[in-house]
Amino acid sequence: MNQLILFLILRRIGSGVVTLFIVSALVFFITSLLPGDAAQQLLGQAATPETVAALREQLGLNLPIWQRYFVWLGGMLHGDFGLSFANNMPVSQLVSQRIPATFQLAGITTLVSVPLAVIIGITAAMKRGSLIDRILVVGTMSVVAVPEFLVATVCVMVFAVHLHWFPAMSLGSPNQDFLGYLRVYALPVFTLCCVIIAQMARMTRSAIINQLDSSYLEMTLLKGVSPLRAVLRHALPNAVGPIANAISLSLSYLFGGVIIIETIFSYPGLASQMVDAVSNRDLPIVQLCVMLFSTCYLLLLLLADVATIAFNPKLKQ
Repeated sequence: MNQLILFLILRRIGSGVVTLFIVSALVFFITSLLPGDAAQQLLGQAATPETVAALREQLGLNLPIWQRYFVWLGGMLHGDFGLSFANNMPVSQLVSQRIPATFQLAGITTLVSVPLAVIIGITAAMKRGSLIDRILVVGTMSVVAVPEFLVATVCVMVFAVHLHWFPAMSLGSPNQDFLGYLRVYALPVFTLCCVIIAQMARMTRSAIINQLDSSYLEMTLLKGVSPLRAVLRHALPNAVGPIANAISLSLSYLFGGVIIIETIFSYPGLASQMVDAVSNRDLPIVQLCVMLFSTCYLLLLLLADVATIAFNPKLKQ
């Protein structure tokens, strides 16, 4: 790795850290502007103004918003995420119980979507201009245009309500057998995979086609090498950078879709906990959940940029 590539990667990491601090400020100030009074909601409408004022002081809500931000940010940097307004328990304890479920859903979706997207993209590129290619291109474009909540609703109506193949709610249990495990995760994973596979397949197809149009690959085909071997042995390794970039960018949309999918399927993950905390005005939980999703999103974008820089042949010269 030459100095230019290292400099560009370090600069991108630095800009990512700055972006994360900007996001933290936006998250804190926006959540603080949610309508209603957290102290009043916790105590109920029958609480006296003195009781509400005392609770606001206990929660630190009487301080100026900029001062509350720096107190919150300092606690975040030291691993102190505060106490939940609703039950006075550590936020880290409550959120940590939901993180494995969300990452399990995201991990299963990734394991299913990435291989399928790469296979579809390579197939469409090798059959460029054919009926198969047109079907795959139109299919992926159509799926990208459909929002996740609509796909999830149709899946529930068809596979859960009418056919009774899968449960409408994914309240998964670790004690289920393998078939029960598949039934629980089938609809949420399928819904998330639809858009992600379509996006990755389109970008993979474009990356492979760029390699197929290059002179070195034309020479390889003229030497008698089969198209499949030429793609797998020559085009695919040289397209690793764009494909890795496509995968990282597509997976970054996963964390936005998870919020919708967990809510629709009543999945006990981090996103559904965040939605419940918003309705209860439990600001510490909302802020930590949003920061976790934002951090994961920025990390995937950072991986995409690093892959683009590291595999750029012009920078290696």
